Amino acid sequence: MAEHAMERPLRPGDRAPNVVLDAINHGGKVALEDFRGQSAVLVGLYRGLQCPFCRRHIAATAELASSLHEKGIDSLTVVNTPIERARLYFRYHPLPGVIAASDPDSIAHRAFGLPNMQFTEDEDQWPYKISVPTVMAMRVDMPGELPEPMNPFDASTFLNRHDGYEMTPEDDRTDERAGGQLVGEFLLDRDGIVRWSFTEVEGDGSSMFAIPKAEELISAASRLPH
Repeated sequence: MAEHAMERPLRPGDRAPNVVLDAINHGGKVALEDFRGQSAVLVGLYRGLQCPFCRRHIAATAELASSLHEKGIDSLTVVNTPIERARLYFRYHPLPGVIAASDPDSIAHRAFGLPNMQFTEDEDQWPYKISVPTVMAMRVDMPGELPEPMNPFDASTFLNRHDGYEMTPEDDRTDERAGGQLVGEFLLDRDGIVRWSFTEVEGDGSSMFAIPKAEELISAASRLPH
């Protein structure tokens, strides 16, 4: 498969390229081409499962899978975690009604135009570079989960401890390789055209670690042609 790369995130009206990835919750491969002409699909592209924000984003999306399926929309969740580690996680945290795929090389993320940000000492160039002081100045506010607003590094450590998520050497390698990967969701119609999207690229960082509102996604899904 020829690899595609976008200079910016795909937007409504763009045609999504085909990507072929290892399926997590069944054997073999999964390709976007599989859905074309068959069903619409919500494609969620996330960092590795070592990221507690992504785990929550994935869980929130999975809760909508049955509602989307009623509208003829499949759900595809893509993580940067290598296949065997991902299969182990989803064995204990299954995603009913969701197809999951492993993308340790961020092929799909690049194809959809989601950059993997580089952490720097003092240079900010959103969304490609971000300095550690800028990250440390950010505050993640998750009432009910975090005791107070925290910088992303401390928040991640706190949530992983709270979740009982034990980092493995494989998780460490994924975090080193894709810890700055920006995430997004893309709703594709039966022809593979983007009809709605949400990405962390938006808002110069204000969308980081956010989860799109369920009603916004369901509204967009309701407007898809059948």
